[in-house]
Amino acid sequence: MTIKLGVLISGSGTNLQAIIDRIADGTLDASIPIVISSREAAYGLKRAAQAGIQTLSLTPALYKQDPIAADEVIASELLRHEVDYVVMAGYMRMVREPLLTAFPDRIINLHPALLPSFKGGHAIQDAFERGVKITGVTVHFANADYDCGPIIAQRPVVVEEGMTVDELEARIHEVEHELYPATLQLVAEGRVHVTEDRKVVIDPA
Repeated sequence: MTIKLGVLISGSGTNLQAIIDRIADGTLDASIPIVISSREAAYGLKRAAQAGIQTLSLTPALYKQDPIAADEVIASELLRHEVDYVVMAGYMRMVREPLLTAFPDRIINLHPALLPSFKGGHAIQDAFERGVKITGVTVHFANADYDCGPIIAQRPVVVEEGMTVDELEARIHEVEHELYPATLQLVAEGRVHVTEDRKVVIDPA
């Protein structure tokens, strides 16, 4: 089944690009009718435009003045494009009630650590400074609690001896670009389910 993805971004859009590329090469059964950015200057908007995808950008002032109103605008636009799932790809804003109500268990987030460890917006730096030997990447459903939604997939990343934080970040991004589209394909195949006890079950192929 081909699913419609509404993608939320805030920055360079490398994960958006990975998703676009997987759709183009036929390994992800999805389309992207709309990309929405929390920043007007996000480079990811150019990536979307180059792929022929409609875009919308909001301003930081709107989020600051009324974050609920911002999410109402986003939810309305996503519903207008009849998206099946909302994909957060480097979206640096918390999703709130208007989005969560419109898309229950259909908002997917990518986090650069092995949740529940190293929540928040500085996960790579925090893991590096903590001196862990293994960190990684998590794909999970977003909910009202930041970085606490049901986990869909995780992949570890070894912190090699002598590795700098920039090298660690580059490696984590490599894994993100593999894991996120692969996980979205599981969703497209209808194999991902959230149980009553808020756990994720993935049907076998």
